[in-house]
Amino acid sequence: MCALIRTQLMIDPALMQELRRGTLVLAVLSVLKQGEACGADVRVRLAQACLPIEEGALYPMLRRLESQSLLVSERRPEGSRLKRMYQLSEAGAAAHTAMFEQWRSFTESLVHLNGGNQ
Repeated sequence: MCALIRTQLMIDPALMQELRRGTLVLAVLSVLKQGEACGADVRVRLAQACLPIEEGALYPMLRRLESQSLLVSERRPEGSRLKRMYQLSEAGAAAHTAMFEQWRSFTESLVHLNGGNQ
């Protein structure tokens, strides 16, 4: 079950969204590292990991990552419609590895800066 983070302070939503945006890019790459998926499946996997994302944010992100050569896609028939299936490119896999290691380093540094409290 997802734990909701609540705070008594008023925090600028734009500030929180900035933090979330970079995290979601890494999360999308992490989902696709596990294998190809359509956008709807990516959304489900993110929601299951307590990282919900709106369609209006996900699909432009997928297109942007593809234009940056981090993803490749292919349209395939499924039933009476075509589904776009995404997968990591070689560059995407390398980017995921580098981003994940950087994220891990940032996390360790922040934990250290907060006195080891997680």
